[in-house]
Amino acid sequence: MRFAVDPWDPSYGSSLDAENLGESTARVVADVELPADRWRPVDPEPGVTPPSATLFVDGVRRIDAQVWVDEPDAAAASPGLCASYAAGVVCCCDDGAHLAAVDVRRGLFTTAAHAVDVATTAGIYRASLAEARPDIAPAQALSLALQSRLADVEITTAVAARSGLSTPDDLLVVDGPLRGRQHLPRALGYIKSHRSEYLPARLSGLVATLGAGQRTPVFLLGSSWDRYTWYLRLPCAPGAPWAGIVRLECSATLTGEAAIAMAWLSQATLCRYASEGYKDARAPQNLYPIAGLERQLRRRLGDAGLLYRALRAAARPPA
Repeated sequence: MRFAVDPWDPSYGSSLDAENLGESTARVVADVELPADRWRPVDPEPGVTPPSATLFVDGVRRIDAQVWVDEPDAAAASPGLCASYAAGVVCCCDDGAHLAAVDVRRGLFTTAAHAVDVATTAGIYRASLAEARPDIAPAQALSLALQSRLADVEITTAVAARSGLSTPDDLLVVDGPLRGRQHLPRALGYIKSHRSEYLPARLSGLVATLGAGQRTPVFLLGSSWDRYTWYLRLPCAPGAPWAGIVRLECSATLTGEAAIAMAWLSQATLCRYASEGYKDARAPQNLYPIAGLERQLRRRLGDAGLLYRALRAAARPPA
């Protein structure tokens, strides 16, 4: 019997959620780069060189405490989350890799309209009103509000990092989908795990045949928002059919030619940052700059136990 082991650590799930992978209802325009009947693996373009500076953007979040917020005129308290979150940018250039920007925040996310900031000995949790929606559970609404705020911080952090550069040809790589950030110039969304099958069966089979450094042709993906996208296989040991496969996105406001140029650039740039299994449990998709940035940001969130005790102390009624 021959078999292959997914290189990802099982504690992170799988890079390919084969059990729940469902056919997407998104609109696919396959002939952006090549007609659908001529699709083939695309080799790197020899004349394309990496940018002088590549900026990797990521964010982390942590729930410090689940809380209940009393409202003066309500029969019951409203749920809330006290969370720490941070966004940062790592710049990789001729001088090496360095932390270009970082922003750490704490927030109280709740549906209680009268909520105010929570001051503790370990910092202030700024109140943010989450929208109560009848179609989702309250806990999910709070999580979405936190994620939205984190995405906003990622954007401001990326803009701040770019403002300190003098290179006009930098590349911004956002860890995750580009949605909400597609207005940023020279930006790629970097998706390292797969939950939907976007391509029809006659084209999706090409993904498993990609060699290291090869990609699919660029195609246009339309759902609640449009973007150009393609699959790329990072350098990795042969094995599982989708091992080392990532999906890249760029803005649909670009021309097809400009999107193809971004795809060439992704091949020339990202493969050299692919991680090794002995260093990262999510190799090779968890690129070295992103993994290092995650570690830096999590350290900056502070000690979870200390913050929890500070919140408990702040919640005690005055003597």
